[in-house]
Amino acid sequence: MMLPTGPLCYRCRRDIAYHPGICPECFELRPIAYPSTSSYNVLVCAGCANEESVFACSECGREDHPYGASRCARCILKERLTALLTDPETGCVHEALVPLFEELLRARRPQSVITWLTKPPAIGPSLLDRMAHGELAVSHDTFRALPAGRAENYLRDLLTATGILPPYHPPIEQMERWLSTRLAEVSGDDAALIGRYARWHLLRRLRGLAERGPLSKPSIYSARSHINGAIRLSTWATANSTTIAALTQPQLESYLTENPGGRTTQQSFIAWLGRSKENTQVMLPWRGTTPEVVVSDDERWDSIDRLINDDEIALYARIGGLFMLLFAQPLRTIAAMTRDQIIITDAGRVTVTFDTEPVEMPPGLDELIRRYLDKPGTPSIASTDHGWLFPGRYPGSHLVTDVFRSKLVTAGIHPGTSRNAAMFGLAGRIPPPVLADLIGIADHTAVRWAALAARDWSGYIAQRAE
Repeated sequence: MMLPTGPLCYRCRRDIAYHPGICPECFELRPIAYPSTSSYNVLVCAGCANEESVFACSECGREDHPYGASRCARCILKERLTALLTDPETGCVHEALVPLFEELLRARRPQSVITWLTKPPAIGPSLLDRMAHGELAVSHDTFRALPAGRAENYLRDLLTATGILPPYHPPIEQMERWLSTRLAEVSGDDAALIGRYARWHLLRRLRGLAERGPLSKPSIYSARSHINGAIRLSTWATANSTTIAALTQPQLESYLTENPGGRTTQQSFIAWLGRSKENTQVMLPWRGTTPEVVVSDDERWDSIDRLINDDEIALYARIGGLFMLLFAQPLRTIAAMTRDQIIITDAGRVTVTFDTEPVEMPPGLDELIRRYLDKPGTPSIASTDHGWLFPGRYPGSHLVTDVFRSKLVTAGIHPGTSRNAAMFGLAGRIPPPVLADLIGIADHTAVRWAALAARDWSGYIAQRAE
């Protein structure tokens, strides 16, 4: 490959194409490698030098995304997707898979899609090939019959994100599979009873939560913990020649004496037994919990200072951590934030709406947010923008809570105790009604925190009226 200035190797051609510049003559963003015909010792684009561009794709003429000797990644991707997704009966891309074909062609980095298509074991592309050939139906039922592996789940999420499959709730499906396995270990009558409790009460609640937003891992873990608690009670009852439906109060108390850590996981189950009339002989008084504050305000502000100034920490984790430490936002809420919750005014002010009221960001955090919005992450190969502030690696999803948690813990910040410290600090300075509107918590929760912070805001409404 030759330039007027001399030979050009493939690596240099690729480097120049991937790092275009503003041409000093036409002011367009293009590969700059040709000597100007009007200025000495100035490099310009091929058009301004009246040369044929060696960076242009021989097929489409574009100069971006070089891939191979003469073609661009986008043209090669189109060729490979067409071969993969074509229905042999019609000779065209399979009708149901057209949205996926168009979505992947628009990918910001077509090279990433090519890698996904070719990198072993290429389970996703293999499934797409079978779908295009009519060997597998393009449906959720197909995936329910397949192993719940990472590659299968990724393809399923990709088809859902492109609108080919309707929305679904992966954690609930995984929970249902797990439940069937666990109930197989339980005796007949108790298995049916625990199954009703799990499906009518716990899974129903999870579906309601899923309709309002992505499910958090603590919600899933809590449901599993309650099911495991019910199964342990069943195992004990069977060993003592009874069933859950026939369990008496003295027997329940004997179980709790032998298993002192089982009260928390049994409260919900015992309450459900009474409400559903499955067993009205047993009861377990509900024990509430009082939040603990073990992180001092000085420690919290040290963590805030670290997140504002430490460039070694990932930018998204710094922003999410500051939302938690300054505004007491839980990580699951932060992970599911959307970009339209943030507004940058013409004057450069940055406001974030956590619940109903926009909150102006303090100096330091506002600059981090502006930097992040200039170049947000887009890990998925899908091109559609779903509006997440922190997009995840799976198509159509946001970053999972555990990603934030691991980054913050590595930085020496423990989310649970740090958020309690933030809530304690805010509750001591802001009246409960205002706090509830600003950070999105229930009124009674704000009142509880105000009481914990030892502030009496009982006269706030009257004072505001005056």
